[in-house]
Amino acid sequence: MTRTQGLFGGGFLLLLLGLWRVDASPLRVWNGLERLGWLFRLMWPPTPAGALPDLLLSLGQTLAMAFLGTLIASLVALPLCLLGANNVVTSTLLRFSARRVFDGLRGVDTLIWALIFVSAVGMGPFAGILALAIPDIGTLAKTFSEAIEATDRRQVEAIRAAGGGRLAAVRFGLLPQVLPAILSQSLYTLESNTRSATILGVVGAGGIGLALADRIRINNWDEVAFIVLLILATVAAMDATSRRLRLAVIRA
Repeated sequence: MTRTQGLFGGGFLLLLLGLWRVDASPLRVWNGLERLGWLFRLMWPPTPAGALPDLLLSLGQTLAMAFLGTLIASLVALPLCLLGANNVVTSTLLRFSARRVFDGLRGVDTLIWALIFVSAVGMGPFAGILALAIPDIGTLAKTFSEAIEATDRRQVEAIRAAGGGRLAAVRFGLLPQVLPAILSQSLYTLESNTRSATILGVVGAGGIGLALADRIRINNWDEVAFIVLLILATVAAMDATSRRLRLAVIRA
């Protein structure tokens, strides 16, 4: 038996063990597929049922949540990322502490943050904005600091040799080099948050997710299908727009 065959066999055994542990018996899977087919039949044809203006308003809230959450995270992460870059902060303790804070922020899932902020500030898009922004601060600060660490030190050294201070070296030596990467990463985060924001409404953070959860709760599956298609079209449009903007930033 080759090593590849052994790894494949071991992986297959782990899969069977996992399915057994979650009680995924063949009968349960078959019954689930039958019910899923029944739900798909109830979804056809998709219809807004006269609620298209309300759905578009909810979709606008979702896009606003994604945009504002990403904007807040980017603005806060930009100065914080300097604390995690070893070519900016020489103190190992300070740099280590900053990076652990970044890990703590991004280590908690967005949905958990949404549950926390819904309890803290109440239901609505504001809780969703905070739930998107907090973990993204940690993620963006980490990626921004890594981009800063990968910069060419010669520009910084030239500014310091000309008599510039530390702030001047960061402003004119580091930031021009990493700005395209920062903008590109922020746009990618906006694209990802557009998808994530649709889920937050399920826990009360507003937006199109709340409308989707309401329809599922009352078994209006034709409206559920319409909302899902609306979400897919919006995410596809956002992905295409974000990709064009990222390419434009990278090529600039």
